[in-house]
Amino acid sequence: MECVVQGIIETQYVEALEILLQGLCGVNKERLRVHEICLKSGPNLGFVASEVRLLCDLEQSEPTWTVKHVGGAMRGAGAEQISVLVRSMVESKASKNVLRLFYALGYKLDHELLRVGITFHFQRGAQITVTVSSVNKMLKLHATDEAVPVTPGIQLVEVTAPATSENYNEVVAAVSSFCEYLAPLLHLSKPGVSTGVVPTAAAAAASLMSDEVLFARFQLFILIER
Repeated sequence: MECVVQGIIETQYVEALEILLQGLCGVNKERLRVHEICLKSGPNLGFVASEVRLLCDLEQSEPTWTVKHVGGAMRGAGAEQISVLVRSMVESKASKNVLRLFYALGYKLDHELLRVGITFHFQRGAQITVTVSSVNKMLKLHATDEAVPVTPGIQLVEVTAPATSENYNEVVAAVSSFCEYLAPLLHLSKPGVSTGVVPTAAAAAASLMSDEVLFARFQLFILIER
């Protein structure tokens, strides 16, 4: 299982978000460049449609593949009362021939995307991952070098954390608590629930950028004094 929330932020405020995340997480950001291929099952595989995502990490010296299947979300009154989506999810590493395998099984290409940005991995009540990325579409099949932004000027922010049926309440609480720190810059909600950009983003970004400049000047002063 995994817990997840999403939101959007204007590209001009991403640097401020990076500064905030760096301060909250205490870890360095990692570059993100992932080719995502979405496949759907054909009629020969049953009446219920199945969807899998093949993720190719292009940041590695030797691109690595992951197969990911996202299942249904948790339902019921309890699920409606929390602000984090809890859903089943299975993923596994795969070889470079995985796409050929799924085509042979009868899966068909639905769409493909290129996600480019940054990611943070850290422990804060749960093992949390924050991804900030530009979502791009391919104009030609698998032509990642020619990808163009789906929403120019807007980037997707996703916060995820693995969970189990025994501890998802604790994970939900950890994710919700962490998201409160990001509230001045962006709204985070369950996937599919559009909340738009926040009116306080400009002021919050300006404050963060100003603090970063002051900190840099302080570090320079210390170096000079030495």
